[in-house]
Amino acid sequence: MSDLKILQLHKHYGAVHAVRGIDLEVASGEFTVLVGPSGCGKSTLLRCIAGLEEADGGRIEIGGRDVTWEKPRDRDIAMVFQSYALYPYMSVYENIAFGLRARKTASADIERRVKQAASMLGIGALLERRPRELSGGQRQRVAIGRAIVRDARLFLFDEPLSNLDTQLRDDMRAEIKRLHQELKRTMIYVTHDQIEAMTLADRIVLLRDGRIEQEGPPLELFDRPASVFVAAFLGSPKMNFIKAVAERGKAVVEGGDSLALPKNSTAEGPVILGLRPQHIYRAVEGQAGMNVKVDLVQVTGTRVIVTFRLGSTSVIADLEAGEPLNPGDDLTLGIDASRLLVFDPKTELRIG
Repeated sequence: MSDLKILQLHKHYGAVHAVRGIDLEVASGEFTVLVGPSGCGKSTLLRCIAGLEEADGGRIEIGGRDVTWEKPRDRDIAMVFQSYALYPYMSVYENIAFGLRARKTASADIERRVKQAASMLGIGALLERRPRELSGGQRQRVAIGRAIVRDARLFLFDEPLSNLDTQLRDDMRAEIKRLHQELKRTMIYVTHDQIEAMTLADRIVLLRDGRIEQEGPPLELFDRPASVFVAAFLGSPKMNFIKAVAERGKAVVEGGDSLALPKNSTAEGPVILGLRPQHIYRAVEGQAGMNVKVDLVQVTGTRVIVTFRLGSTSVIADLEAGEPLNPGDDLTLGIDASRLLVFDPKTELRIG
């Protein structure tokens, strides 16, 4: 059963067509992440689901009920914003309880729900404090707590971690993942951060120019991207793209080097090769490989990011740390040809 169904949704801002005929279905209990670059329509889509923006066409169903023209309070949703949106002169307890009081929930039920949410989020000792007395991470926990007590069908998150520093973002990401596992509720989460998308999602919906470019489980998009756009957006370090000409199972790279194509590839003629930095490795003694000269070395701890040239193209490899490397060093590298992706240079769609 689906908790959310969207049919041919459109949204315009004057001449800007922000959401262009999107069809989307989210299963009950699923964690779906809407991701994409700035201006792709992900936040607009979320606000249309929430009822904060009025759709210009199409249909939105929540729990099988048409809510396209209903007000936000009637949609059975709870939303967590980027800005926290806490009332500064209310205590943490009152901030969490505010929506329940507005719905005239019984006092005993309010107390039970607030304390339960505070316990889940580790903020039970902060209930009497004001927002100004809290850190950014604590404020975000309060905002999430306010959503949890609603006991809604859909939880909507609009880039909730973008105001936090790196360490807090990592901590809160794990907290949100844990909450989803405990609550087993349907969650829709907007971010521009592909790492958040990969680590949180049961399913990623990657948007581009108001349309869905590809959707599916994170590893499906990572390993089998439908286009250069998808392949470039997901993965860190970013995928290498290499112009080449395919002929008889090999691809001749601009500059003269050649690479073996995947065994099932039937590509012929001009292609774009997609090669993830993680699929390049140090060749051991006696193992076939390509000899390259190191241009740049970036040590990250257990990994080392090495830049070199393949023909006329600059390529990045993400290698296990081993013997120290320096610019100018000679290095023998191997490539996992089975993980090489092949794209049509005209359409930028994957062909192998």
